[in-house]
Amino acid sequence: MRQTKTLMITESAIMLGLSIALSLVKVWQMPMGGSVTLLSMLPIILISIKYGIKVGLPVAFLYSCVQFGLDIGRAMTWGMTFAALAGMAVLDYLIPFTGLGLAGVFRKNSVGGWCTGISLVMVIRYVSHVISGIIIFSQWAWEGWNLTLFSMAYNGWYMAPELILTTAGAILLLKTPHVQKLFTPV
Repeated sequence: MRQTKTLMITESAIMLGLSIALSLVKVWQMPMGGSVTLLSMLPIILISIKYGIKVGLPVAFLYSCVQFGLDIGRAMTWGMTFAALAGMAVLDYLIPFTGLGLAGVFRKNSVGGWCTGISLVMVIRYVSHVISGIIIFSQWAWEGWNLTLFSMAYNGWYMAPELILTTAGAILLLKTPHVQKLFTPV
């Protein structure tokens, strides 16, 4: 039992570090936040698939805190109020990135369940970013655009590729026999 817990903590720490490192590899950066990264969410998702949401959520919460810490300096240059920064912390970091820990909710259902879990957490992340765009980033909406449509379009511009890349990466990895063996739900 102790060896299993030590392994779980070690694997979680390694995957958290890998997610953080991959988040720094930006394939595409949006001007007011949001980016397509090199599968940065996948290691957190894999931990949730392997160990379930009881482990996935705390690891994902730590990831959300680190992501906020990495991005707060850039956000401070946008001239936002303290209330807007607090709202951004919750809606653009804590909720969407902690939500990644829910990916393992359908983990016992093999590849179909894994894809459903990934889609679920990406939708949670997208909706949270859209709400943030409507409430916090409305002043930057493109002229003549409906605020809700603007936020949906802006956030969809990077979230759709993230969903596609993360799902494809998970399928490729989890279909590989050696990797599948490593991430079989415990």
